[in-house]
Amino acid sequence: MSRIGKKRIAIPAGVTAGVEKNQVVIKGPKGELRLNLHPRVTVAFEQNEITTTVVNENNKQDRSLWGTFSSLIASMVKGVTEGFKKQMEINGVGYKANLKGANLMLEVGFSHPVEVKPVAGVKFSVEKNLITVEGADKQLVGEMAAQIRKVKKPEPYKGKGIKYVDEVVRRKAGKTAAKGAAA
Repeated sequence: MSRIGKKRIAIPAGVTAGVEKNQVVIKGPKGELRLNLHPRVTVAFEQNEITTTVVNENNKQDRSLWGTFSSLIASMVKGVTEGFKKQMEINGVGYKANLKGANLMLEVGFSHPVEVKPVAGVKFSVEKNLITVEGADKQLVGEMAAQIRKVKKPEPYKGKGIKYVDEVVRRKAGKTAAKGAAA
């Protein structure tokens, strides 16, 4: 039996949940999210709780689907109530970010600024060298943060680039340090 799958998901006040055409629909103050259901997974709504079940609890594939869909639905409920946020930091001389309308403009050492357009449901904010990506959908927020980081990944010698706030960049010694140690 799936430990994650059998947990009941509480529906907070102000959030509505239902099933439409094999999709779970969750609406809340931060927006509306939809999730296509797998044919072997069923979702039941009882008062203020959501329960997920599968066709065969003893089948390994079904148990993995059970836990996956249960955690996806729990993330959807959290997203429409609290939302998700990823913070990123820009390091480097002359590296900066600013907003141009809803788009994010990055100046990270290229001959031109790089423009990142947000997808629907995601919003950017910039404060000094911190970029914040916010939204209700956990997957979209993570994907947009990964696209921003991909513009200029942090390099190991000077640490310049765009990194997550909680990310640790392992630094390497340069050529001069290697020559001094060998001699």
